Amino acid sequence: MVSLEMIQDAKKVLTDVARVTPLFSSDFINPDAQVFIKCENMQVTGSFKLRGAYYKTANLTKEEAMSGVIACSAGNHAQGVALAAQKKGIPAVICMPSGAPMAKVEATRGYGAEVVLVPGVYDDAAVKAVELQKEKGYTFLHPFNDEYVMAGQGTVGLEILERLEDVDVVLVPIGGGGLIGGIACAIKSLKPGCKIYGVQAEGAPSMQKSIAGGKAVCLADVSTMADGIAVKQPGDLTFAMCQKYVDGIVTVSEEEIASAILLLLEKHKMVAEGAGAVSVAAAMHNKVDIKGQKTVCVISGGNVDINMLDRVISKGLHVNGRLTQVSVTMMDKPGQLIGLLQVIAEEGGNIFSVSHGRIGEKIPVGKCIVDITVETRNKEHCTKLLVSLQERGYDVQ
Repeated sequence: MVSLEMIQDAKKVLTDVARVTPLFSSDFINPDAQVFIKCENMQVTGSFKLRGAYYKTANLTKEEAMSGVIACSAGNHAQGVALAAQKKGIPAVICMPSGAPMAKVEATRGYGAEVVLVPGVYDDAAVKAVELQKEKGYTFLHPFNDEYVMAGQGTVGLEILERLEDVDVVLVPIGGGGLIGGIACAIKSLKPGCKIYGVQAEGAPSMQKSIAGGKAVCLADVSTMADGIAVKQPGDLTFAMCQKYVDGIVTVSEEEIASAILLLLEKHKMVAEGAGAVSVAAAMHNKVDIKGQKTVCVISGGNVDINMLDRVISKGLHVNGRLTQVSVTMMDKPGQLIGLLQVIAEEGGNIFSVSHGRIGEKIPVGKCIVDITVETRNKEHCTKLLVSLQERGYDVQ
């Protein structure tokens, strides 16, 4: 089992390898609490994963290192292992889900590792990695179910206490459970009264269901934009750590994750990937009672897929009432569109796009459908705009 002494040793080993990442307060996440952000998205490789990967690599025997290492990852552990192996001069093979963000795949290759893309999600990549390990004799570096890996991740907890010794609550993303296992062990060992809560995506609640059921369970499938925590089954070691140290596990929706990513971008000029933003989403949407509490949200990574970022931002804008899409059925006569746009302008809406259609089974002869995307200030402004259009006699959906 992971111990405080192991985590403290990991901190020494990681000196000059991993950054002591910033911890700063945010006035925007939750008005009822004093919220702080622990920025592991600013870590080397863009994620906390370097900590555990390097500490594990540093504790390999000479024979294990000479065999080369293999790992499975959705991207962040891959980069951590690749860089750690590169620094130690050890050959590395990484099995990654075929749907992993291309930026993470290329970054892993950039650190010198051989990448094997596997159809499916993380768990499918894990099966392939075990197959290759048995076939080739590689040393397997598990991304979370390993005491040295958890100890390395636990150094995040030590850094939190060094900067904020009177912390009341810490919110930590959970995929397989390695990060929260290490952090919870470190903090609970030094400050037992601090509450530790895990956060998972609604579409991948493997640890939550495992804790509720009293044993590690395997989900049939997982689906979430937070690819870094899309894990079907937690490990037995991480499950035991969560049972021992974690005070509760909550979930957040895709919309809530998107709104958290948007807030961090807009208010803090900070990029967080979906998995990294779930802790902020939990604090924003009061998934845990943090009123009046000094609360730390661990942002576990920032390796977001740039090609998906535009969609995530759009989703976040819609969730927060900042973008409104309306469909209006109206008479197909000259001047009708101008009148509609005039109402939107009077209400302070900024038009992003307009689509005007006359052809379709559901469009009556003599009428047309106008689809408009409008920039609005917030949900209240959005509602006011829709009510105004309806009061003017427009058939709005």
